[in-house]
Amino acid sequence: MRPAGKSGKRAVSTPRRASASRVLRIIGGTWRGRKLRFPDGPDIRPTPDRVRETLFNWLGGRVAGARCLDLFAGSGALGLEALSRGAASVSFIEHDPRAARELTARLAEWGAAGARVECQDALAFLRGSGSACDIVFLDPPFASNLIGAAAELLTARGWLNERARVYVECAASGGTPQLPATLTALKSKRAGEVGYHLYEYLKAD
Repeated sequence: MRPAGKSGKRAVSTPRRASASRVLRIIGGTWRGRKLRFPDGPDIRPTPDRVRETLFNWLGGRVAGARCLDLFAGSGALGLEALSRGAASVSFIEHDPRAARELTARLAEWGAAGARVECQDALAFLRGSGSACDIVFLDPPFASNLIGAAAELLTARGWLNERARVYVECAASGGTPQLPATLTALKSKRAGEVGYHLYEYLKAD
């Protein structure tokens, strides 16, 4: 079984991208326009700019001051975008050492406060203990079938504050993910092969 990290392959047919595709930019906040690199290869595939823009429009003012968790972080684009827009803290979880090192270097270069990188399996991390979050980015490899398991751990092990937002990105062909009943779908869109969804967490009565 592959470790649970975003850097796993999302689809068997994913082509190797040109070197220019290893660069992405922050689209909002204090770091707007800054560029970052992520390791070469077809396995790491950041959330597209237009999808990130829609997501952060959905989140709106909730980002400022929020405690965030970027699972299967890969390039770290989602968590970095959150920090740029005023998140109080972001924990980046990524099992690929190359990606984790690159992200750590970028955070240090940009003087990011309230950020930490954990180089480990995402599901193993969730089985541990930690502080409840306000926003979680859940974007595993498309072919991994890890969304359900990660969502179960998030809701069962106290990782979510009441009314926390959980963002899920997956293959659009799979439709809306089936998640625990305590996660209510708020928004859902499709961009090409990418389906992306926003949920709200409400504790069971």
